[in-house]
Amino acid sequence: MTTNLLRRKKDRIDDLAAAGGGTSLAADAFKRMSRSPIAIIGAVITALFVLLAILSPFIAPKDPHIPYDALKNNLRPDSIPGPMPGFILGSDQNGYDFFSRLLVGSQQTLIVGVVATLIGVVIGMIIGGLAGALGGWVDTLLMRLTDILLAIPSLLLAISIAALFSHGTQWTVIIAVAVVSVPIFARLLRGAMLAQRSSDHVLAATALGVRRGTIVFRHMLPNSVGPVIVQATLTLATSIIDAAALSFLGLGDSDWTRAEWGLMLGKSQGLLDVKPELAFYPAIAIIVVALGFTLLGESLREALDPKNRR
Repeated sequence: MTTNLLRRKKDRIDDLAAAGGGTSLAADAFKRMSRSPIAIIGAVITALFVLLAILSPFIAPKDPHIPYDALKNNLRPDSIPGPMPGFILGSDQNGYDFFSRLLVGSQQTLIVGVVATLIGVVIGMIIGGLAGALGGWVDTLLMRLTDILLAIPSLLLAISIAALFSHGTQWTVIIAVAVVSVPIFARLLRGAMLAQRSSDHVLAATALGVRRGTIVFRHMLPNSVGPVIVQATLTLATSIIDAAALSFLGLGDSDWTRAEWGLMLGKSQGLLDVKPELAFYPAIAIIVVALGFTLLGESLREALDPKNRR
């Protein structure tokens, strides 16, 4: 029986070799994600959001930055016009077309989330890369600073950073949200590079006398960025939520003419009894988009985990 089992395993290996070998981790991950309903839902939501953000200035029925007389003339302290001919969702509190601002707001929301995440990734990778590559006192110093940031709740840290600026702008929100994500990426990349340091190919390159810089940039770093990319997808969701929270608390962009979901949500907090749709629609949009990025990121992380390969 043992002989037959070994023979079947050998035949299976021969068949795989004859067929051109196995599949790469990336190809296997994509195949598994294409069969996952959660991954598909997350990818569809994310793709629709990105597509809407790109096309919104062209498909918006009205100019989102111009107040219209048909809406302004019907504004009252206790009444904001609802749907009417030419204005699908009616007016906002300033006489702008609410539907057009909701569409264009997707672009600003995407810009805030992506730019904040990119800044966090770049700075975090620099810190984590230096700590993982150099080790010693550099590693100790950088990681202790990272631990200090991690010890503070993320939203509280973002609020504290945003409060340091005398005048809130869109860049205030981006910087505050980016700083919050820096220690996450730094810790993640540093841990991955430490794991790579003891791998066979790094030890072999070291034994052959390959320069330290070459080992770091050609062997350790390329094999360590995978988890960072996955985490960036998840961080996009939290960046959008944190940015909306700062705007809601009055620490975000004070330019009310800018169409951005978080800002729209923050400016409508005092109008829930007049027209709750001004807060409900941006809030629902933020929740759905954050859910899409979260589902896609979690599915990507599970698909790329070698432990899940069969």
